[in-house]
Amino acid sequence: MARDRFAPDFDPDCGDIPLTTARQDIVIGRWQGLRELLRATGPNWPVRGHRVRLLAQACAGSSTAESWLAAEPHGADALVLRAATETARAFNLAISAGRGVPIDQHRIDTAVMACLQAADAYLDDPTPWISLISVARLYPSGVRRQELARWWDELHQRDPYSVEGHLQVLHYYSSRWHGTHGLMYDFARDAAGVAPPGCALPVLVQYARVEEYRFALDAAKGRQAAVGLAQHWNSDGAVSDVRRTWQRWIAGRPESEVAPAELRDLNYLTHAACLAGLADVAGPLFRLLGRRATRTPWSYTGEPEKQIVKWRKEMGLRG
Repeated sequence: MARDRFAPDFDPDCGDIPLTTARQDIVIGRWQGLRELLRATGPNWPVRGHRVRLLAQACAGSSTAESWLAAEPHGADALVLRAATETARAFNLAISAGRGVPIDQHRIDTAVMACLQAADAYLDDPTPWISLISVARLYPSGVRRQELARWWDELHQRDPYSVEGHLQVLHYYSSRWHGTHGLMYDFARDAAGVAPPGCALPVLVQYARVEEYRFALDAAKGRQAAVGLAQHWNSDGAVSDVRRTWQRWIAGRPESEVAPAELRDLNYLTHAACLAGLADVAGPLFRLLGRRATRTPWSYTGEPEKQIVKWRKEMGLRG
């Protein structure tokens, strides 16, 4: 029956209901809900990072973050959100300008200063350092190696297993930004190698594979060369990487509900398992996810819903 047909749920908040409620406040310009949410989140760094990132994307097109800061000019949470919002705005400008077109350096500097101010206001919080490493990518030549290393040390001291923090460094080291494929993969594999069992950091290798694919697509510019990229996902190395991430992360992960902050990471591993042809890995991951899904990385290889429905069907999974 039609009502039994599987349809993925692409909730932009990844099932985080308190975050959804707070984001609705942004639409009406009410900042108090944001304060209440971040206060209730406390020093749960993965949850805080997830919430700040998505709140910042919503605040980028409004003055809600500024209204909060005007009311509480020394509020640590307000300063952290303002820093993430300025970072999101800088990236929005870069996206509008188009790849390779530099944006006004003053806008990048403004975001950097906001991040440093937030880091001073909330000394224990890794979130401003994540925003700082993220916005550093937008400088045409990046930042000095010593500066990046210092910022990374500050982040690592506060949250050594931050997937989002590692991911921002991985992007920085990618060929699409200021590094090479080799540098990016070395960073991902080094992080995976020191992660304790059940930690999500091994999935960085799957993020790296997506980054390499996107770079190759940009280079191919739609030419026939893109056809040869299929083996990118199912080479021996790609298959081994998926199995290794499954073993290090999922096999050691507590049997608990999927947290909103880990939903995107699980989609990256599920996507990689499907394209690697590993039904024995992809099937359990789909069951773990249920209907919950994120549009990336599926959107890089086709229409997300169609791909998820197709792969689930191939795994023999029903609604």
